[in-house]
Amino acid sequence: MKRKMTSRQKSQAFWGIIFILPTILGLLVLNYYPIVQIVYQSFCKTGDFGLGNIFIGFENYARLISDKEMYRCLWNSARYALFSIPLVILIPLILAVLLNQKIKFRGGYRTIFFLPMVCAPAAVAMVWKWMYNPDYGLLNHMLHSKISWVTDPKLAMISVVIVGVWSALGSNMILFLGGLQDIPKDYYEAAEMDGCTGVKAFWNITVPLLSPMIFFVLQTNLIGALQLFDLPFMIMDQSSRAWPSVKTITYLFYEYAFEKSDRGYGAAIVIFTMFVIGILTILLQKSEKKWVHYE
Repeated sequence: MKRKMTSRQKSQAFWGIIFILPTILGLLVLNYYPIVQIVYQSFCKTGDFGLGNIFIGFENYARLISDKEMYRCLWNSARYALFSIPLVILIPLILAVLLNQKIKFRGGYRTIFFLPMVCAPAAVAMVWKWMYNPDYGLLNHMLHSKISWVTDPKLAMISVVIVGVWSALGSNMILFLGGLQDIPKDYYEAAEMDGCTGVKAFWNITVPLLSPMIFFVLQTNLIGALQLFDLPFMIMDQSSRAWPSVKTITYLFYEYAFEKSDRGYGAAIVIFTMFVIGILTILLQKSEKKWVHYE
């Protein structure tokens, strides 16, 4: 038998709904409605400004499956993920372990490594674009060479990966530092009595106990890597011969949706990208039980 709500409970429920109503409206207008619109437009041929939609069924998806450029752009996104993710996990993890020790100027070192995180992506890209300049860039000046960092198709992806890894070091390092500080010191003291120190303690204690945080960093960075847009767009010249080697699936959506005004096909690219990310996320979640250890 259900109990009736008292007047006080009704008042609390009413004001609770009032307070969360702006958030609900924001989610509906800014998140859920655009998703519905994108799904609908992926089945349409759209006119300028998204007006004059003509329903064409699965034609956009059939076109997508036979589009060689789409597969090349998807492979570029996958290459960026394959190159960058091991580095954005391993390097911040090592830095976190080192900066978790009692050393001089530890707070200063943490601040220095975290600084890229607070910089605007556009500013970061512009600075690195200047550093990569083959004629007067800082890197070539230091190396006393003339390397075509962003115009050589063989080096372009590596150049973008370097910037992406550098930008992610600080945030991932902070996450790992938080995870390290939650590991009880008793484990290390007990292991030291058995002769397990240094690298052995790192692999047998630190990594297993930090695996939930490693899994979180892996998953978020994988999703971010497959959605990469800003770094290639701002660092590379779209007229360069190296541009096809770094053009990502997200930029392909931008090109069709905003430059060519083919929003239907652009929407189909978005849905396909979401599908790929969803499949990879499910596979990661399935693998979680095999290597992630919770206390």
